[in-house]
Amino acid sequence: MSAARALDDLAALAAPLPTSASTGSESTGPLKRDLVAGLEKGLAVIEAFDQERPRLTISEVAARTGLTRAAARRYLLTLTHLGFVSQDRKMFALTPKVLRLGQSYMHSARLPRIVEPELHKLAYALKEASSAGVLDGNDVICIAATSAGRVVSPTLQPGTRVPAHCSGNGRVLLSALPQADVDAWIARQELTPLTPHTVTHPERLRIEIARARALGYACIDQELELGLRTVAVPLKNYRGDIVAAMNISVHASRMSMDQLVEHCLPPLLQAQAHLRMLL
Repeated sequence: MSAARALDDLAALAAPLPTSASTGSESTGPLKRDLVAGLEKGLAVIEAFDQERPRLTISEVAARTGLTRAAARRYLLTLTHLGFVSQDRKMFALTPKVLRLGQSYMHSARLPRIVEPELHKLAYALKEASSAGVLDGNDVICIAATSAGRVVSPTLQPGTRVPAHCSGNGRVLLSALPQADVDAWIARQELTPLTPHTVTHPERLRIEIARARALGYACIDQELELGLRTVAVPLKNYRGDIVAAMNISVHASRMSMDQLVEHCLPPLLQAQAHLRMLL
C-alpha cells in the first residue's frame, strides 16, 4: 500500500455505526434449565489444555476452569476413561482422540467444504498460500487452507488459532461487527505484541478495523509474524451476512505490500464474489 496515513486523517473512519441492539431482534438465548451443565464443564476441561500448557495437574485444571478440585478430578477421570485424556502420575494430557471432535466439524460442516476448492484455485493460480477462518472470541480459527507448495507460516493450516487483532482475517471479521461491539471487544483484549510491528494501542487498532470496514479488505504487514504479509477479505452469503474471511499470505522478502494488493487483491475479490453465490 502507499505510505501510512496520519492517524488523525483516519479517525473519521472509526465513527460509531448503528448497533444490532437497536433492532430489537437480538436473541435472548436458551433457558438455563435447557442446558447440560456437565457437557459445558467437560468441554471447558478439554479447552484448559493448550500449547503453553499441554500437561496439567488437577489443581491447575480446577484453576483454569473455575471448577472445584473435586469436580475437576471427576471430569478428568471421566475423560481418561473415555480415551480423550491420558494420565501420567499427577499430570494429565489430551490424547489424539480429541481430534475426532474437530474432524466431525471438518467432515460435516458446509462452510469448509464450499470454501476449500476456491482456496485451492486461488493458491495454485497465484502460487501463494491461502486460508479461510472464522472469529471465535479473541481468536480466528482456520477452517480451510492450502499452501500451494509454499510453506509461509505454520499458522496456515486447519484448526490453528491466531489472535484476531493482528491477523488479516481477524481484522475484516471484526470490521463486520457493530462499532459498539468492536469497542467492547477491544476493551477486553491485552493486545500482546507478537512482533515489533503489531498494533497494540487500542485507538490505533480501532482505526485499523475501521479502515478495513471502509475499504472492504485488510492488510497485515508482519504484525502476526515477522516476514508474513497478508491481504484478507470477508466472505458473505447470499443474504449479505459475513460468515468467514479469506486471505492470501506471502513472504515479505518476495513481495511488498503494494505488490501484494496489486497482484493478489483482484483475484481474491473475484473468489469472494463467486463464493457469495454458493454460501
